[in-house]
Amino acid sequence: MNTTTANAGKFSGFKLPQLDSPLVGQAFRLVALPLIGILAFLLLWSVTAQNIDTSLGKFPGPSAVMEQFDALYSEHQRSREKEQAFYERQEARNAKRVAEDPAYVPKVRAYTGKETFIDQIFTSLITVMSGFLLAVALAIPLGIAVGLSKSLNSAINPIVQIFKPVSPLAWLPLVTMVVSAVYTTPEPLVAKSFLNSMITVTLCCLWPMVINTAVGVASIDNDLVNVSKVLRLPALRHVQKIVLPASVPMIFTGMRLSLGVAWMVLIAAEMLAQNPGLGKFVWDEFQNGSSDSLARIMTAVLVIGFIGFLLDRGMLALQKLVSWDNAAAH
Repeated sequence: MNTTTANAGKFSGFKLPQLDSPLVGQAFRLVALPLIGILAFLLLWSVTAQNIDTSLGKFPGPSAVMEQFDALYSEHQRSREKEQAFYERQEARNAKRVAEDPAYVPKVRAYTGKETFIDQIFTSLITVMSGFLLAVALAIPLGIAVGLSKSLNSAINPIVQIFKPVSPLAWLPLVTMVVSAVYTTPEPLVAKSFLNSMITVTLCCLWPMVINTAVGVASIDNDLVNVSKVLRLPALRHVQKIVLPASVPMIFTGMRLSLGVAWMVLIAAEMLAQNPGLGKFVWDEFQNGSSDSLARIMTAVLVIGFIGFLLDRGMLALQKLVSWDNAAAH
């Protein structure tokens, strides 16, 4: 037997996947098509940007935005180096004073440098999650109560329908006035601008959670309700064992909608409340009016969109983790 024949026999069991096989088709849909869409978008963006002239120059294309990603990260690194040097100088100064005068009480001052783009991303995430979690703590119990009681549903529904479409721009001045009147401590634990943004986010993402939770609870299968009655479960036990597991898909649908709303609302609230975050970054760059401002704003827009996508995927993963019906999570 020659070598060619031997190799042919050795690999005779190996088959290349057919181009029309389900596996290839799935890979094409999951990888190739999104990649084609992204490349087409980048090409259209690049061509369109070259034909748009603004008062600050050409509209930024993908290459200009990538340059600003690198520049903003470099600014963050330099800021961290300055912060570290500041604390090292302060520590050395305090050690010298203590060596000279053992009775001296060292003073530790916080670094007061300007927040970087990376810092503002984390500030926005902290603000949006604080407002969202507060909304969860209020909306889900209320939605469960509304879904279990037709009378309470009739009483609460008009209020929900009235406040649901209210813009965050309408809530923010009211929230600002209330916080300024009530939060008057001389040494505030958190800044008023943070509270203004957080409470505005809470108010605007309450309603999708209340509505979806109430609908999910009200549409529980009657057989499950009858089982609870047969077992004579107490009210809290009924909610724990029957209501919550059965309504998890609708509750998480409301939470995902609310988190998306919260992230959009936050950017507008930060612009107006001047709370350090991505919204303030966009507004400051718009006011700055430098040759790099448009590219920096576009960079922030892409980051805002990408973070919003990650928040939604994270909520979906959490739904699959806690839900008994993974088919309902999509």
